[in-house]
Amino acid sequence: MPDTLRLVTFNIAHGRGLSLYQKFSSPERIRKNLRAIGELMVKVDADIVAMQEVDEDSHWNWNINLLKEIQAVAGYEYAELGVNNRRTGKRPLAYGNAILSRHRLEHWHTQSFGEATLGEKGFLYAEIDYKGQVVPLLNAHLDFRSRKRRVEQVESIMDYIIENAHRGPDERPLAPIICGDFNSRSKPQADAVNHLFQHILKHREYHLYPRDKRTFPAHLPSKTIDFVFLPEPYRMTRCEVLPGFLSDHKPVLLEFEL
Repeated sequence: MPDTLRLVTFNIAHGRGLSLYQKFSSPERIRKNLRAIGELMVKVDADIVAMQEVDEDSHWNWNINLLKEIQAVAGYEYAELGVNNRRTGKRPLAYGNAILSRHRLEHWHTQSFGEATLGEKGFLYAEIDYKGQVVPLLNAHLDFRSRKRRVEQVESIMDYIIENAHRGPDERPLAPIICGDFNSRSKPQADAVNHLFQHILKHREYHLYPRDKRTFPAHLPSKTIDFVFLPEPYRMTRCEVLPGFLSDHKPVLLEFEL
């Protein structure tokens, strides 16, 4: 029987749940929501969790380290946070993308798409060691305002993958799993998801998940903007948009065979 791994991608919205702004939530409420996120990851038995909008030390959610709170509840041994926004002063901000894993992280790299100190997006790349096999993962968060900017960000992702791909024993580049919040649907030909899909298909066969399931907004999902691009030879065995109201996004669970 092939080994299987379970991956969850989830924009946790700075831990605020369905609140419009994280500063409106008390520290107790944020911590309660973080506990619920950790408990959900245990319940679905996720091996790897890729999260977006994860704060390390931000004034607007009481300087709580969100990654450490979730990690402590869910019991993940390995964790890495890639900060895309860092602002000092009276109202400090430090947040970005994060990965939790039950398997060792061999290598990681974080890259911001720009230099803004508020609202900047980026990606976190990591190589996960599963029984001696490298599983590359790229966790991305794209701009929500500008289609043009999203396409430029996709180009940055592809440049990084092409230049830094891990090579297997046969010296062939390993295709990473790509996941995250793309702030774009899959249908528009000129937007980020389709642009990325067409790019990566030139190099390796990929499949896009979820299919026909909505991820945003959580209270009444009307569109899918959270995706997993799964390359061959991995094979999807289960894909589910998880229920609940822990963020304005729904988490996506993808189980796949190695």
